[in-house]
Amino acid sequence: MQFEKLISQITPDIYQNLKQAVEIGRWPNGQSLTSEQRELSLQAVIAYEAKHLPEDQRTGFMPVACKSQQLTSADTIKITQ
Repeated sequence: MQFEKLISQITPDIYQNLKQAVEIGRWPNGQSLTSEQRELSLQAVIAYEAKHLPEDQRTGFMPVACKSQQLTSADTIKITQ
């Protein structure tokens, strides 16, 4: 089965189970994930999120900067040698 087709068939429940399995390293039945299962499950979670979730809710999202510390176009940077 092709990866894109597989991702399109993931339901929100399957997504939650995959995400939790990656987070804790165990399937819902208590069995440990293998390294390969963890890797493939994480790929599926990331692909699902890219298709169904806004950017700020995806795994690994980091805001650009703290609002109070963002540079504006009026800010200057001084380079010293």
